[in-house]
Amino acid sequence: MTRAMNLLFAALLFAAATVLAMAGQAQAQETDSRDIMGGGPNFFQRGSGGSSPIPRTTVSYAGEYAPGTIVVNTAERRLYLVLAGGQALRYGIGVGRDGFRWGGTHRITAKKEWPSWTPPSQMLARRPDLPRHMKGGIDNPLGARAMYLGSTLYRIHGSNEPETIGQAVSSGCFRMTNDDVTDLYGRVSVGTTVIVKN
Repeated sequence: MTRAMNLLFAALLFAAATVLAMAGQAQAQETDSRDIMGGGPNFFQRGSGGSSPIPRTTVSYAGEYAPGTIVVNTAERRLYLVLAGGQALRYGIGVGRDGFRWGGTHRITAKKEWPSWTPPSQMLARRPDLPRHMKGGIDNPLGARAMYLGSTLYRIHGSNEPETIGQAVSSGCFRMTNDDVTDLYGRVSVGTTVIVKN
């Protein structure tokens, strides 16, 4: 009788452990799914453009620009969000490659989360292999957020290629890690002045 009870008890323990393990696996899969879609806390630690080789930092900033202004310095490959008290938040960015850099003053005319992407005709002429349209998501080259600059084709946008931050690689847009662009996106509004110094 004792041996039978021991066997029954062992079987119950094994069944309980199996159920707990399956529940844990299901929870992990649900978390992974949320992270991949941008909803989970680990999204920006999964090679999805979160870890910038140039960490954002608060720096002293002398200039005549009002707080809230974005200043892009293409030579430095840095973007500054001007703060009060002679300071700015500095972010690392990727800029246009040779022949695609530009300068001027614009305003943010639209902001989009997980934007879709339609390559402009000029880009398709250079790269006919590109898709004609791509829905927003982790594989989209515009990343997690995009801020559109005036009536131009240019944007400040995210990227899932953090290794390109600090490089001259784009067709004129300014790319940031998804983590950094999400931070900037939350600090600025439509109408924000963007000064591009080339």
